[in-house]
Amino acid sequence: MKATSSSKAGGFTLLEAMIALAIISIALVTLLGLGNRSIGVNARLQKITQATLLAQEKMTEIEFEAELGRLDFLEKEDGFEAPFDGYRWRTRYEGTPLTDVKMVTVTVLWGEEKKNEAVDLNSFLLSGPPGS
Repeated sequence: MKATSSSKAGGFTLLEAMIALAIISIALVTLLGLGNRSIGVNARLQKITQATLLAQEKMTEIEFEAELGRLDFLEKEDGFEAPFDGYRWRTRYEGTPLTDVKMVTVTVLWGEEKKNEAVDLNSFLLSGPPGS
């Protein structure tokens, strides 16, 4: 009787290993791309959140001035002080069908002139003297 030995060893061929490595590489490149995109989105959301908070602060100043009767209802534009000097604000006042009510819009802008990104915040104010 002859003893037959199997020369086939269990395992992966070189071709199978290369295909598996290629699949893993594609998956890792995709995950790295998603990670980079996530960082960019996070940075943009931080800018939008900061601009929204600055717009709320400016709107509160305007409402306070209106309550004191010292608001001149003129359109203005200026920048914020450090550490927010990368942001600019603009106010705009528009009439409404109600004669004593004005719509005020505070716009906070940031970024380069070509790609101005902005947040608008609207509110309504009485334009008459307080207590009237």
